[in-house]
Formats: sequence, structure tokens, C-alpha cells
Amino acid sequence: MEVIESRIDTSGDEYKANYAAMEEMVTTLKEELRKARDDRSEKARKRNRELGKLTVQERLDRLLDRNTPWLEIAPLAARGMYDGQVHGAGSRAGIGLIHGREVLVHANDPMIKGGTVYPLGVKKTLRTQTIAMENRLPSVILVDSGGAYLPLQSEIFPDADDGGRIFYNQAIMSKMNLPQICAVLGLCTAGGAYIPAMSDHVVHVKNTGAIFLGGPPLVKAATGEDVSAEDLGGALVHCRDSGVSDYFAEDDAHAMQICRDIVEFLPSQEKAKIPTRPPREPLYDPKEIWGIVPLSISTPYDIREIIARIVDGSEFHEFKALFGPTLVCGWGYVHGYLAGFLGNNGVLFSNSSLKATQFISLCDRQGIPLIFLQNISGYMVGREYERGGITKDGHKMVNAVATATVPKFTVIVGASFGAGNYGMCGRAYSPRFLWMWPNAQIGVMGGEQAADVLVTVKNDQLAREGKPPLSQEMVDSIRRPIIHSALREGDAFYSTSQLWDDGILDPAKTRDVLGLAISVSLNAPLEGRVQGHGTFRM
Repeated sequence: MEVIESRIDTSGDEYKANYAAMEEMVTTLKEELRKARDDRSEKARKRNRELGKLTVQERLDRLLDRNTPWLEIAPLAARGMYDGQVHGAGSRAGIGLIHGREVLVHANDPMIKGGTVYPLGVKKTLRTQTIAMENRLPSVILVDSGGAYLPLQSEIFPDADDGGRIFYNQAIMSKMNLPQICAVLGLCTAGGAYIPAMSDHVVHVKNTGAIFLGGPPLVKAATGEDVSAEDLGGALVHCRDSGVSDYFAEDDAHAMQICRDIVEFLPSQEKAKIPTRPPREPLYDPKEIWGIVPLSISTPYDIREIIARIVDGSEFHEFKALFGPTLVCGWGYVHGYLAGFLGNNGVLFSNSSLKATQFISLCDRQGIPLIFLQNISGYMVGREYERGGITKDGHKMVNAVATATVPKFTVIVGASFGAGNYGMCGRAYSPRFLWMWPNAQIGVMGGEQAADVLVTVKNDQLAREGKPPLSQEMVDSIRRPIIHSALREGDAFYSTSQLWDDGILDPAKTRDVLGLAISVSLNAPLEGRVQGHGTFRM
């Protein structure tokens, strides 16, 4: 493979300005992540201590292998929503190592509204289950929840992708032979009682863990019976009498040890094989990405400069370098794993769409994972391009992305607008993981474009009616709210709060995250290399 020769002047004023701007964004990101992890009321902390419970971070520290990677999922979900205090949508989730094995962990946080489940908490749980199913991962579920947040029950309970889907997925995961280990560390009330009941292994902590369909207040109201939580659904009841729980734990720390013991004796699983070689660091410092990404999302730059700071040895074998130059395609290694890269260097034309289609087909047939680096305003529009077949050629690319069976990973490194989002494997196209950089923006189109479209449509309407065009004052009154709304709702932090992605990355950490994600994906068998027609030369 050839080494990408960087042309970045790290001593230049533009580089320094870009670097300073990204440094500020990354600092903001780190502070938001700290808040989500640590900001809890003293009242909640005191209550947790009085009950003898560990914090979520302390539970994770005891559950996971020491000094090993932790790939957190949606840490800023629900940021700024509800009352601004439902950090991470009320839970922590991620992929870590237990006895050297990659495991999906999802943990309620009892110091956030008593672990109450909000609508986005349901969405986050469903996302973690999807990740476990797609990547064939065992799950450890640390349950400590008072159940659904009743004032928002209509957003939690009745629909196909609401709370009931969690238990449906548990049944499907069990059928897929994906082990589910549940630690009952606090309340498991009403529908939440089914989480341990539908798990393969249930660890139950005495005095604090309780499983029941109806808690003491409901039992009192329905039957007149006075009963404590421990007598109604505590560890002794379910370990000794009902058989719902399998392992009796003295406290949280003991429960985490039991969970580790269970994972240790799970049957070993051979990973899928893709081309590998000993990993090497890039020739260029990944932190230089901070100075490469422009201040303005509309300013172009060469995506090869990003690839050079992600791939091993900065080596990259480019595919069709002279054809369809607004899309860079090629192969490189990430932490020793071979992957196919698609990165935007401008708008997508017919030739770049056809190049992508052929490249994706090659990777899919050869079982090589795909990495999409999105910085795209969309497909080219206009009479000449429509006559040239941009719609059908774009369709070929979108079809190839949708039907590719190899693991796909998407990083939105800049713009993600319109059909370009689809062609470059946006959320709707089922990448195994999707992340954004702090500078990224997402939407149907940019705010300026959207405002101009609406003004044009209105003026065309007025012209048909024989009326004069909009005044500048009226144009401004239309444009301002559209641009403001697009900037707010297209912002990376807004996206991640809505769970449109799996988290915002420090660009300098992208290489490490991708390496870990590829490793995780190989727990599932590769479904590519299918028999059928050969690769078409587009």
C-alpha cells in the first residue's frame, strides 16, 4: 500500500485557527460527558449510600476487566430534555471486556429519578439490544429502576417500539442464544419485572433488590395487604421460593463478582475472520485532525488527510483514484483490521455514485467491513445531471449500501444533508455504529439552502398569482427562523440527545473507536461472499 503524503502545514495560521476551534469544541464535549457521568444531587447520593449501594461507575469498575477499553453508547442521550437532569436518558451503556470477552452492559442509574424510565430511556435500551443482536454479544443488565415515568406513559407503553419491545427483544435474543445476565440491584417494578424474568441468569442482591409486578402501595390499594418490598419480592423470596432468581448476592460488589463468574464460563465463541496484520500507528498524529477540519462546514478539504490519521502506517490503497474524484474509496488497516473506506471530497455525481456501488460490491463479496466518512451536502442536481442519470446512479449506490451484508461503520465528520446521508450510510441504513464529530451538522439540507428554497417557492407562488415578489423585510422574516432552527436541530449535541447517533467523538479518538468497533462486529458471522451474479463494472 502507498503512504498518503500529507500536505498540511501545521505551522500555518489556518491550521492553528482550526485547531483552536476544535479544541474548544472537544473541551465542551468532555465537560458535557463529565456532567452526564457525575452530576447527581447530594440527596440522591446520600440515599444511595444509606441503602448500601455502589454508584453506577463503581459497579462498572468491579464488573469490567481493569485498564481495558470501554466503548460507551449514547452517553449524552436526552441531554437538555425533560428537566435537564435525566443524564444519559437515565442509564449508562457500553461495550467492555469481562474476562477478555466483549460484552454489552446496560445499567440503570438509581441516582437519576430513582432509575425511572423515560421515553428516551426506552429508545436507548432498544438501541443497546440492537447492538447486542447485530454483533452477537452477551449482555449484562444492571437493573435498578422504579419503572416507567408515569406522566409520560403514553410515550413509553403502547406502540411497536415502546417498552414492550424490550421484552420482545429479550425473547428473540434468547432464541439467538445470546446470553443475558441480569443483576437485580434495586427495584424491578411492573413491566420491569420481566427484565430479570426473561434473562438467562439472574443475580439478586438482598435487602435492596426487589422484583414484583405490583409494589407495596399497589398491593395495599388492590388487596388491603400491608407488605414490605423485601417480603414481597426480595432476594430470599425469589431465590428460595419463586425460583425467579438464580444467585443470592450479599451486596452490589458480590453481585458484580457473580456476573463476572457467569461470563467466565460462557461457551467460547470464535470470531469471524477478515484480513489482518500487526497494527501500526499512523505516520501522522491523529490529533492533527483538529487543525485539518475547517471552521466552516462549507469549506472543502481533502478527506485523505483524515484517512492518513486513521489508518495504520498512513497506508492506503486507493480505488479508481482518477474516476469520480468527489468520493475517495480504498482500503486501509485500522488497528490491524482491513477495512474499506468511503470518504466525501465534494458533492456526489453519477461517476462517484457508480464508483461507490462497485467498491461496496467488492468489499461485500470479499467480507471486508466498510467505513463511511460523511461530509456530504447531497447528490448533484440540475437538468444536465438529471439527463445524465444522477437519480438512477444514486439509486444504485443507495441500494448497494442498504444491501451490503458486511459490518458498516459511519462517522459524520462534517455535513450530512439530504440523500447524501442515505448514500453514505446514515442511521436508516443500519451501520453497526454511527458517530458524529462535534463540528458535524445533519438535516434535510443546510439552513441557508432551506431558507432559499422556501423563499423561491413563495415568490413563484406570488408570480403565478400576478403579485409582486417578497420584500427584503419579508424575505428576512422567513429566512431567520429557518436558519436558526436548522442550526439548532442539525447540531451534533441535538442529534446525540435524540439518539440519532451512538455518541459524539473527539476526532483524535476516531481511530481507536473504529478499531474497537470492528473487533466487536466480528463476534457475528460474516454474511457476505454470497453466490450469485458477479461484480458489475459500473
